[in-house]
Amino acid sequence: MRLKMVLLATAVGLGCTMTAASAAERHGWYVGLEAGWVHVNDTELPLWGYDDIEFANRWGALGTVGFAFQGNWRLEFEAGYRNNDIDQINLVPVNDGELTEWSGLFNAIYNQPIAAKWSVDFGIGAGVDNVRLDDNAGFEGTDTALAVQAILGLTYRVSPHWDMMVNYRYLWADKPEFTNQGVTDELDIAKHTVTLGFRYGYDEVAAPPPPPPPPPPAAPPTVRQFIIFFGFNKCDITPEADRVLGDAASTAKSTGAASIRIVGHTDTSGSDVYNQRLSECRANAAKTNIAGKGVPAASISTSGKGETELMVQTGNSVKEPQNRRATVDLE
Repeated sequence: MRLKMVLLATAVGLGCTMTAASAAERHGWYVGLEAGWVHVNDTELPLWGYDDIEFANRWGALGTVGFAFQGNWRLEFEAGYRNNDIDQINLVPVNDGELTEWSGLFNAIYNQPIAAKWSVDFGIGAGVDNVRLDDNAGFEGTDTALAVQAILGLTYRVSPHWDMMVNYRYLWADKPEFTNQGVTDELDIAKHTVTLGFRYGYDEVAAPPPPPPPPPPAAPPTVRQFIIFFGFNKCDITPEADRVLGDAASTAKSTGAASIRIVGHTDTSGSDVYNQRLSECRANAAKTNIAGKGVPAASISTSGKGETELMVQTGNSVKEPQNRRATVDLE
């Protein structure tokens, strides 16, 4: 009954943890080694007159070879050795009597992560248990029985290839039989084992993908307007204006501008009529210069605004250099 309750609790734990949305980081083959404390429940061989057999707590050692699947599951083969002295039979102390077991079981284990490097392990196993009994009263015998176990453990991930763990196992052997002086009886064996150990192996942890390269820098915006300036009461192209018009012509050709619009302007010195003619002269001078740099004249339009659109707002009859200009717009 106790075995059934333990296995049922383990199965429930496995079912609950299957709903957790957490992926284990382990994958691949591993080996493990454990050792620790072993306790055997009191038992009996009533047909021999042994109504109460008590055992001393002693030790056991276990080795495992297993495979961790992508996800939270592991399957492993476990080989174990457990040794317990017989403490007393029918309340009479026994010297040098012992119970020795060699076991081989296949385990299915579910790892439930609970922190960055910690996980709780739930497992069940089945296999065989070779039991040797020596009562130091004339009997020594061995039998092999089917065995099952439940496993509860706590694992700490030390590094990509090393685990440290503490495990509890409840193992039950299916009543090995022993014959003493012609009388055969069955021994009910249930053991509790607490071990400390390590596992080593697993595949290399995949490196995180490199970050994507930074996007290329945005291309600087293409200049679509150029401004040239003129001397007082003049519409001839200065060397500096010629350089700017050269840039405008190069940009127009490289970007395939469909048309160029040139607008001439003046300051407020002079009459409105005179300034209108002067602004038109400045626009036409800029057109002639750009056309001379290989831009079709038919794609260039000109106009003059006189002193009606000032860059710098001034009163009448003010000589302002920034207002003596022409704008070149690529369209």
